[in-house]
Amino acid sequence: GRHEVWSWKTASKESLCLMWQKVKVQLMLSMSFLTALFWYCRRLYSFLAQLLKRWSNYLQRQLIRNLSVLPEVDLLGYSAREWKGETKQAKQMREAYEELFRSCHIKYLRQVRRDNYSVVRAVLFQIFSQGIPFPSWMKERDILKLPEKLLYSQGCNWIQQYSFGPERYTGPNAFGKLRKCMEALKTNWAEISATRDYEERGSMCNTLFSDESKEYKLYEAIKFIMLYEVVEAYEQIKSRDEPVHNLFSLLFARDSSSDPLSFMMNHLNSIGDSICLDQVELFLLGYLLEVKIRVYRLHRFNTEEFQENYPDEYRREWNEISLLTEDDRYYHIPLFRT
Repeated sequence: GRHEVWSWKTASKESLCLMWQKVKVQLMLSMSFLTALFWYCRRLYSFLAQLLKRWSNYLQRQLIRNLSVLPEVDLLGYSAREWKGETKQAKQMREAYEELFRSCHIKYLRQVRRDNYSVVRAVLFQIFSQGIPFPSWMKERDILKLPEKLLYSQGCNWIQQYSFGPERYTGPNAFGKLRKCMEALKTNWAEISATRDYEERGSMCNTLFSDESKEYKLYEAIKFIMLYEVVEAYEQIKSRDEPVHNLFSLLFARDSSSDPLSFMMNHLNSIGDSICLDQVELFLLGYLLEVKIRVYRLHRFNTEEFQENYPDEYRREWNEISLLTEDDRYYHIPLFRT
């Protein structure tokens, strides 16, 4: 009997040992597998995190590279970098920037792409980023119908010679292209001005002003609105129905823009391509968009023309935006800090 009990105990012990060996092997294999899986997942997570970071940095670099209005930079730091040396011009420019910093409370600026849309871009970017609504006259009229009205109602067939900035396009399709430009302006302006959150509005502006094809449509729409208003003023002057703003008299007094056609051919068609807006067009731009454009002209430092308003006659309720220029050709956006 003892022998049978001993045999049973021995057999049970051996069975348990054999089972434990098998379980132990399985546990070790499982632990090894889990350890390898954990190491693999950790490496995969690290790889994906690095990949995501690189992709994010790449997209950010691409966005900044494509941005036509760069993030803000320190005003005096920008001045020191751009105007090194001891020439008379460099000293005057540094003094002008120091005056802006000290007396005008301008601490930063946003650089605007140096092309022939520079001033229109700087103005429109501020209108959008500040959430400024449509001007009053634009709320009363559908701007989408302006090309049609000019072409058919007023018989201005010569708008087929309209050029779209660097895309010197003329022909019967000008009407359709102008319509698309007006749609882009109306849609984007309405959407951005309706956005109350400042950060969200800024993000929308950065996205819009990093896409050249969309940007150029906005600028061409602004150019066309300028042309439309010049035609309207010209007709009023001829019919003597009602007085027009004196800036139109100034505009038509130039030999190069004595009528709407010459204004388009000699001025508007080249804006965005070979020339920027001149002083008269800047007056017209502020008047049409119903904004007071204050321009700091650094090359006119220590003269009465250092600060000028466009237009010089404006309504109290108009919003104010500011520009900074070193040469009356390219413009940047000054930022105020109290």
